[in-house]
Amino acid sequence: MSESRIHNAALRGKIMSADEAAAFIHPGDNVGVSGFTGSGHPKSVPQALARRVTAAAERGETFRVGLWTGASTAPECDGALFKANGVSMRLPYQSDPECRNRINSGEADYTDVHLSHVAQNAAWGHYGKLNVALIEVVAILEDGRLVPSTAVGNNPTWLELADKVILEVNAAQDTRLEGMHDIYNIALPPHRQPIALVAPADRIGDPYLRVDPEKIVAVVETNCSDRDNKFSAPDENSRLIAGHILDFLQHEVKKGRIPANLLPLQSGVGNIANAVMAGLNDGPFDNLTAYTEVLQDGMLDMIRSGKLVCASATAVSLSAKALADLFANMDEYRKSIILRPQEVSNNPEIIRRLGTISMNGMLEADIYGNVNSTHVMGTRMMNGLGGSGDFARNAYLSIFMTPSLAKDGALSCIVPMVSHVDHTEHDVQVLVTEQGLADLRGLSPRQRAKVVIEKCAHPNFRAALTDYYRRAEAGANGKHTPHLLDEALSWHVKVLRDGKM
Repeated sequence: MSESRIHNAALRGKIMSADEAAAFIHPGDNVGVSGFTGSGHPKSVPQALARRVTAAAERGETFRVGLWTGASTAPECDGALFKANGVSMRLPYQSDPECRNRINSGEADYTDVHLSHVAQNAAWGHYGKLNVALIEVVAILEDGRLVPSTAVGNNPTWLELADKVILEVNAAQDTRLEGMHDIYNIALPPHRQPIALVAPADRIGDPYLRVDPEKIVAVVETNCSDRDNKFSAPDENSRLIAGHILDFLQHEVKKGRIPANLLPLQSGVGNIANAVMAGLNDGPFDNLTAYTEVLQDGMLDMIRSGKLVCASATAVSLSAKALADLFANMDEYRKSIILRPQEVSNNPEIIRRLGTISMNGMLEADIYGNVNSTHVMGTRMMNGLGGSGDFARNAYLSIFMTPSLAKDGALSCIVPMVSHVDHTEHDVQVLVTEQGLADLRGLSPRQRAKVVIEKCAHPNFRAALTDYYRRAEAGANGKHTPHLLDEALSWHVKVLRDGKM
């Protein structure tokens, strides 16, 4: 272990092992942990807690907790606790296979929440009492201020609401993260004030987390890197999707609807999102900005090239190679990156006022523009809504993208009716697949259907979609949004029966 980063004399007296710290967490507690998309999560205490859960099960006892986070964590946190069946309720977003399996088997409850809503809902008590906050930090300063880690998420809220606080001080995180953060607390109604943030580069808060030192019951020293978020090189479909979006943005600039350096970018997580960033990095636009949730490899590349001059987010979510690059060049990157609480990064009013260009992935869309981001075949949770709704409803441009086929061509991602609705047609302006881009702005449902089928559906399914729409238009009870209700979900029923559409 390197030289201690715990510079507060009183808190040095609370240094202990992860197993000792985990003893402060009791069955039935609600635990708010740090972490957002595989970054900044606690690494040691959750595993120690999982060992306590396993030992309790061997004695015939039940030991389960509620687990609240910023977004997804990693195997050391979600994975360990769900493998031990130690979580009764999880919120607001997850991506761990162990977690997903327990949710879909009914062994754990899951509340899928807009990320901008979590802090306020927790403060109002909608999720119950928060007993413990378990937060990773980079260092503790002499006066007790906390240097945040690679994710801010809901950490300020957890520190404020929890009865007890456990800190993991992670020596694997670069101390030069100090100064990258902007911690601003939003008051609850009726005391809420306008947020004085008018550009992604604005700083309106404090670089440090603060907590009542009397609430801190344990400090654990760790040395473990964030999750390696592996991103594959863009495939042909991803490059085509990126190309369609770049062509569309150039068209919008020529029409005078957006400036030459675009509007602040928001990009969801994943390989397609990174492919779009790679396309922008090679494209004609300069002096770009980002107001987003997560900074991925693609945006880091854009900062390094000079294309992206500022990125505001709540977390970095990087591959091991990109994280090493961030730490190796921290002094330069810190000039361009600001990490905020997710209540600010995902704030609907700020998103609307800045006029973001929001690009998010989806599982499927229907011919009228409704989008399913979360549920496989309508019932099985994939990951969660995350912040896509925060941005989709409030963005200047709301773009959803996916390849037109899934499961080696067995499934069409454009269907007559989505099996679950996360984003209604009212919040979806643009759909993109490798086949093309459908601009749905200003179109009626029937006009949308024709454009979506023509531009986005794969040729293998285009005729069937056209046939469904024509028969629905001829035979439906109403002509505004024609559907054959006895057939609308038949494509999904066929998958459950035959494994393909």
